Order: sequence, then C-alpha cells, then structure tokens
Amino acid sequence: MANSEEPWTVGRLLSWTIDYLSKHGAENARLDAEVLLAHARGCRRIDLYTSFGESANEETRTAYRELVRRRAGGEPVAYLVGHREFYSMDFEVNPDVLIPRPETELLVVSLLDFVKQRSPGDGAIEIADVGTGSGVIAICAAKYVPTARVTAIDISPAALAVARRNAEKHNVADRVAFVESNLFSAEDTDRQYDYIVSNPPYVSTAEMAQLAPDVRDHEPELALCAGEGGTDVINPLIQEAAKRLRPKGALLIEISPMIVAAVEALVAAEPALELGPTIKDLAGHARVVQAKSRKED
Repeated sequence: MANSEEPWTVGRLLSWTIDYLSKHGAENARLDAEVLLAHARGCRRIDLYTSFGESANEETRTAYRELVRRRAGGEPVAYLVGHREFYSMDFEVNPDVLIPRPETELLVVSLLDFVKQRSPGDGAIEIADVGTGSGVIAICAAKYVPTARVTAIDISPAALAVARRNAEKHNVADRVAFVESNLFSAEDTDRQYDYIVSNPPYVSTAEMAQLAPDVRDHEPELALCAGEGGTDVINPLIQEAAKRLRPKGALLIEISPMIVAAVEALVAAEPALELGPTIKDLAGHARVVQAKSRKED
C-alpha cells in the first residue's frame, strides 16, 4: 500500500488487496480481503458494499496493512479476526483450536436427526462430544437439544478454555460439562451416553505433508494428525464408544474420504455396534460414519 495522491478508499483498498493476496496464493482473495477490512474497520462485511467511496483513515489502514501482511504469510483469516461462523452461530477461535469447517455441520445435522427419532419416554438425553476443540458441536447440541446434558471432552486444556468461553457466549454453559481427558480415560468407567459425536484427528502422516500451508503450519497438529493410517484416535474411540453407548444409542464420527473404508471396517468389526450408511457432504465425499448400539434395553 504505497503512498499515493489518490485517496485510499474502501474500494481501492479492496482492489489492491485482492490482487496482492491472489499473487500470494490465497484461494479466496476477495473474501479474505473483505473479512479483514471489515474487521479493521469494526463493521460488518456487508457494510463495505455501501462504503466503497469512503476514505479509510490512517488507523484503519495501519491495522489492515498488518492483517494483510500476516494473511499473505499464510495465517488463517479466522485466527486473524478471532472468530468463525458455524451452524449460523459465531464462535471464538484461536491457534489452540481447529477452525470449524462447513462439513462438520453434518455431524450436528446427523445428531439432531437421531434425537428426533427418540420417543418422549426415553428419558434425559446424554451426549458426549469427544475432541470438542472450540466446542462448536457440543454447544450446538446444547442449543438445539435443550433437554440434553452434554459432556465436552478434549485432551487440551487450552482448547477447553476456548470452548468454555463459547458456551458462555451462547448461554449454554450450565448444560455443558467440560472434561480434560484423552478420550474417556478421565470419565467414570460406568458412564453411559445416548449419543457420542466426534470430529477427531483423522489426517494420515502422508496427508499432513499435502495439506494447505495455512492449515498444516498454523492449525494445531494435535487436532489433525492421526498416524500412518489416520485412525490412531478413531480406532480406540470406536472401542470405547461401543462400551459407553446406551441401548438405542449412536456413534457419529467425522472422517476423511481417504479413510472411509478403514473406518467402516473398524466399526463393522466391533460386535456391539451396527454400521449405518456413511453420510456424504455436498461435494459427494464420504464425511460422517455412523453406527448404532446393538445393546438391548
């Protein structure tokens, strides 16, 4: 953003930045430029469209310049602005947690579909979100299933701190219990759930090297990488879930399309679980593996 006699209007800033970020490999340069400028101005992104001719003051330009510099260096936009929308709700995110993706909304939809099938006499609903990260799944569950008691589990205390703040922001903190644990290791051995949902680490070691730099170099590896086959966390999760699901209970796991066959085989090999149809995302890729408990009342 070199000095020029021509004023730096909102429109000119966006035009310059879109070109600059495109040259630095940004896939969504226009969106990135608009989100960052709205953040620097303290306004909604939609407000930019009625402000193209307005001049940006020096404070805004300075803040925006730094954000653009960091974005060009590979930092994710969500971390730069400190939040991300998920399931039409706004969530705090930072480098301690994975950035929520639209595909993960399928977990919420699938969970709500299972809940709708329950009969009124089935009693209080217990839901566990394993690897909660920023808490998006647990919080959506609490928000849209007001009778549920939700347990949000994560091995990272820093991630749980973010999830707690998000739960408070969305007024569900009184119905979400946060547990620092490696899977269910910190839970009582006899604790049972109606639904266990998880967006676990599922990227294989080989896939990690192929991830986009803004993901590979900035998002927490602990929430991404799951060993040679991508199932180092999913395998024990399935075994534990089989023990902890109540009769009529269900397990829902987000996966990479690359490992769908391996995950389905792991579920099919567990006698206490019945493999259901794997749900595909909008792009037609296998995304959510689901299984039902074979336990009887």
